[in-house]
Amino acid sequence: MQTITITGGQTLHGTIRPAAAKNSVLPLLAATLLCGAPCCLRNAPELSDVDTSLALLQAVGAKAVRHGPDLCTLPVAAADLCGEIPPHLAGAMRSSVFYLAPLLCRAGMVRLPLPGGCRLGPRPVDIHLAGLAAMGARVELEGEAVTLRRFGPLQGVDFTLRLPSVGATMTLLMAACCAMGTTVLRGAACEPEVCDLARFLRACGAQITGEGTPVLVIQGRRALSGIAYEPLPDRIAAATYAAAVAAAGGRITVEGCAPVYYQAFLQFLTECGVAVEKSDASVTLARDPARRLHGGQHLFANAWPAFATDTAPLAAAVLLEADAPSEIYDHLFANRFACAAGFAAMGADCRAAGRMLHIAGGANLQAAAVTAPDLRGGAALLVAALAAQGTTVLRDPGHIRRGYAHLPADAARLGAQCAVQSQAVQESRKQSI
Repeated sequence: MQTITITGGQTLHGTIRPAAAKNSVLPLLAATLLCGAPCCLRNAPELSDVDTSLALLQAVGAKAVRHGPDLCTLPVAAADLCGEIPPHLAGAMRSSVFYLAPLLCRAGMVRLPLPGGCRLGPRPVDIHLAGLAAMGARVELEGEAVTLRRFGPLQGVDFTLRLPSVGATMTLLMAACCAMGTTVLRGAACEPEVCDLARFLRACGAQITGEGTPVLVIQGRRALSGIAYEPLPDRIAAATYAAAVAAAGGRITVEGCAPVYYQAFLQFLTECGVAVEKSDASVTLARDPARRLHGGQHLFANAWPAFATDTAPLAAAVLLEADAPSEIYDHLFANRFACAAGFAAMGADCRAAGRMLHIAGGANLQAAAVTAPDLRGGAALLVAALAAQGTTVLRDPGHIRRGYAHLPADAARLGAQCAVQSQAVQESRKQSI
């Protein structure tokens, strides 16, 4: 547990650059298991989910270490790999599901306890399993775990995803690279992180076409080489910085992340009254805190290129003090707006009803003691606190660092009065009193 204190009312100024995208780095780490030569992922963020991924790789017999900002892996013989994923690692993050395909292909079997992560509602792995079964895997469901086995190589298949799941698309893309023959994935996700995985695999020798469209075609092969690769920048972190200046006011530049990666969020901020200036690889945002933002927004979070689900709580934080009611509907996750309770504690009139969040607008946010309910909800509470009067105490049981290496410090560098304190420090101070 850590406690973040945020004293609102400070405008933000300066320049900031997001690290590599969490949602790219995690599947790319899993994909290195398919590579027959060393790999290096550059500019990788220091996240707890990345630490869990490195521990998972080591637990199954792979060699993975951090060297400064880079993550490095070494090839390992199939005979030295273990397909048993430890329950405590699987339960720590949803992204443990990315190890299904690589371990199935390399070790011949994989046993995965149900993955954990944020409690955003049902997130079934049925599409992952259906696609792998279509390629020839035998699927055994055992209560709260699933075991996959193959008897011989996987086979290429023409498979249609029942919905454009990012995780399932990545799983089947990795499996198809090692399958015999041609695989066609229809109804595939088109998110930039899917394209990033396709580029990484192709740079390692895979034959993939169609990324960024709903139809991916993969010519399977047995082995891939290694590469030094820089994942794309974290568009959700970029959107978080943008939301922060929209809430607090000021002027910042987000460098190193092309605006196309979070265009829907930038368009939303423009409609709210934030000044947005774009270049090829940076965005400058400015807002006068003396003027209320425009409400009346009706946002619908869905698959790319629609409004990103991970930015929906951030948008909510921006709209709390806006001049008119707004609403946000999340098509992908049933419990995306658990942060609504924290907003209400800060004086906002907002209500979550299933997948819909109703925001009355017009709030005058006041400091409160709140708790991060999940990764993006925690970031959204921090953003709201930047606009609140007084000092907000945000308790975080570890959610925020799953996706942001140093979010409180980033906010402080931009001028926010924001500090973090670990539970150990708090207990030490209590004992000294």
